[in-house]
Amino acid sequence: MSQSFLPEELLIITVAEMLSGLRHVAVGAQSPIPGTAALLARAQSGGTLRVSMLGSETNSPFTDGGRELFDCAAQGRIDAFFLGGGQIDGQANINLVGIGDYPDTKVRFPGSFGSAYLYFLVPRVILFREEHTARVLVPKVDFISAPGVSEENTYRTGGPHALVTGRCVFDFDDAAKRFKLKSVHPGHTAEEVREHTGFDYDTPDHVPETPAPDAQTLTLLRGEVADAVTERYPSFAAKVFGEPTLVANRNEGVIVSVKSD
Repeated sequence: MSQSFLPEELLIITVAEMLSGLRHVAVGAQSPIPGTAALLARAQSGGTLRVSMLGSETNSPFTDGGRELFDCAAQGRIDAFFLGGGQIDGQANINLVGIGDYPDTKVRFPGSFGSAYLYFLVPRVILFREEHTARVLVPKVDFISAPGVSEENTYRTGGPHALVTGRCVFDFDDAAKRFKLKSVHPGHTAEEVREHTGFDYDTPDHVPETPAPDAQTLTLLRGEVADAVTERYPSFAAKVFGEPTLVANRNEGVIVSVKSD
């Protein structure tokens, strides 16, 4: 019998699968779903995956935030990172500056904050944007904060791996320099994805459904991982998992999470 799950839980588990087998995943300061996915992947790895989450006191080894993150990336010590954007186009360019002709932008975004640097250096950059509309996924971004592709003979060890949205998952084809639809989330269709995507992309003959979470993964996510993410994102954890009550199991010597009604 299938088990019910929230859209956020599906996204977390889908992203976590992309982190399997990696050594070190870094997450920005305002990324609750990617951050939870990284913690889930760490739990699934038995603790071998290292997670560096900016802004966390318990899930980051950094003492100087972004500076140490950039140093690790330059040394090849980060395997995956996450980027988003106010706009994302079909070549995986992202816009974190604003809408309109720069510098006369009509809408301002938070700013690039080293996104291009990390995009060039981290081997597996996963683009994540929960909102999937033609307003966000555009034919061409108004401003390139970080380019998805580069000209030949450009030294670049990093780049786009996938784009995960609230409707689907796209893989990025390095050779074709464009996205290919990988799967559509339960409750959505390939036709709906096409309708709400501003850029062109490739589609397989058969578009599979994004796999639903299994019971074992949901149990891990709602227990150990939910407790871990509460430290950095308490409001998000309460919204998705409910208010946790920690109960010590003295016989087993572990902490068990019990959801309160």
